[in-house]
Amino acid sequence: MNHGTDTRTDHALQALTADRRITVAAGIVAFVLAMTASAYVAVPVPWSVVPMTLQPMVVLLAGVVLGPMAGAASMATYVALGAAGAPVFAAGHAGLPWLVGPTGGYLMAFPLAALVVGWSVAGSANVVRLLGGLLAGLAVIYLGGVAQLAVLTGQDVSGLLAVGVLPFVGGDIVKVALALVLARAFRSTGLGRA
Repeated sequence: MNHGTDTRTDHALQALTADRRITVAAGIVAFVLAMTASAYVAVPVPWSVVPMTLQPMVVLLAGVVLGPMAGAASMATYVALGAAGAPVFAAGHAGLPWLVGPTGGYLMAFPLAALVVGWSVAGSANVVRLLGGLLAGLAVIYLGGVAQLAVLTGQDVSGLLAVGVLPFVGGDIVKVALALVLARAFRSTGLGRA
């Protein structure tokens, strides 16, 4: 490639990234795709109707990297695609039945969780605040999931925790730790919303 072509390419890329709407839209699409890929990593949990996936980590990162509104928009887009029939939910499932079933509360909590994370960490590079925001987002996911399980099963709190939270805590703490490392890496490169 000659110097003239390099310069034209550089100008085209600068114009593309200068328009924030294009950057945000690309980020939303990227996180919808990442969320879909993470849903296919689904491990059944024998004592729960909810599988273990990598989705919580992607939800949390969406809030950190895209910010509260775009992060929530990416997760709302993901949920809407699945509800419309695209095979994007855990293990390739799709459709409205998944939103009213045992996993629906977790799914519907994803946009709010990304919003909470993005809002909690906005404007801060402080690792404690970042960790607090990630944990707050995870708590939103758990609350949404447990709330729907309560409606569907009528179990008491200890039963709900036994099937809707406790099987996932260990893996989710690892996901939060990975999200923290990745979020700091994104922010150090200027990709995350500081």
